[in-house]
Amino acid sequence: MAHPTYFAPTGGHPDQTQLLTDRAMFTEAYAVIPKGTMRDIVTSFLPFWDRTRLWVLSRPLSGFAETFSQYIMEVQPGGGSDQPETDPQAQGVVFVVEGSVTLTLNEQTHELSEGGYAYIPPGSDWTLHNRAEVTARFHWVRKAYEAVPGLPAPDPIITNERDIAPIAMPGTEGRWATTRFADPQDLRHDMHVNIVTFEPGGVIPFAETHVMEHGLYVLEGKAVYRLNQDWVEVEAGDYMWLRAFCPQACYAGGPGRFRYLLYKDVNRHMPLSLSRR
Repeated sequence: MAHPTYFAPTGGHPDQTQLLTDRAMFTEAYAVIPKGTMRDIVTSFLPFWDRTRLWVLSRPLSGFAETFSQYIMEVQPGGGSDQPETDPQAQGVVFVVEGSVTLTLNEQTHELSEGGYAYIPPGSDWTLHNRAEVTARFHWVRKAYEAVPGLPAPDPIITNERDIAPIAMPGTEGRWATTRFADPQDLRHDMHVNIVTFEPGGVIPFAETHVMEHGLYVLEGKAVYRLNQDWVEVEAGDYMWLRAFCPQACYAGGPGRFRYLLYKDVNRHMPLSLSRR
């Protein structure tokens, strides 16, 4: 696989001569958050995080996508947190797109550089800091863990995407492949965060329509994506947020690869009572 490249926002603010027209949209079935919307004015801050700001890409919304949140974290040198997660039921995935961070998880320290991936089980004792001299940026995906009697919580996963061979979809001759960080048959997991890669001209050749909610952050390249009834152009740095059953397909536009970080909820019964929704 070619050396990965990852787009990361840097903020800033457009000048007064820029046209207002943009590709941002929020519909009943999906949202598109283009990279141009990720400016200084829309950043947020979190308790117990120093020298850190973030862009909130998605959050649970009643009647839309309800299972997860996704942030792009920006941590300055010397910044970080000794108490990053305040929800004991939350599990998380960290994926580094720029710089490096030091993650201490259950008293073991790991250096995560670009492409570094960490699955953090619920209730974990962990800290995260930027010990380097450059700004670090990473995705942080969070989901309340749905425990099942008789199944323990998953173990931590610490790896880098460069160390994992992508798995090609059958019949695609490698034009469509997925880098899987968790074993799909490990039913302890109730969410997956993978990387999907399309070579130029690769396609999803049918409208996927399924119960899983999605967050898709474009790491590299460009494509035309089918979302519900619309065809939408997307490129590196854009984010797509899909509710359950939103039809989806794509054509990779080239000239380079089209790659995105993908969240989906998996491996659990559908809740049948209002109190569990």
